[in-house]
Amino acid sequence: MEMKFCQSCGMPLTNEVLGTNADGTPNEDYCIYCYKDGKFTQDMTMEQMIDHCAQFTDEINKNSGQNLTVEQMKEQMRQFFPHLKRWNVISKFYFPNFRQC
Repeated sequence: MEMKFCQSCGMPLTNEVLGTNADGTPNEDYCIYCYKDGKFTQDMTMEQMIDHCAQFTDEINKNSGQNLTVEQMKEQMRQFFPHLKRWNVISKFYFPNFRQC
């Protein structure tokens, strides 16, 4: 089974953490921390999301077996996040020559 990730914060998605649409049904693209009742829970830029997620570097390292610094984690997110749906729209607008891998 293919691992799915929140298309806003990159968190691995499981049924327990799926966000919700306006009608209360599960949203398959976003986690509950990013998307609830059909709306994003916070209005932020991609860089603000990276700063927010970087707070969890120790937990991410523990769960993944990595030993990254906060700055290394942020750099990985800067490479990964433009491929996520929430940020891809912005990337296409501001960086029209950006190409997904």
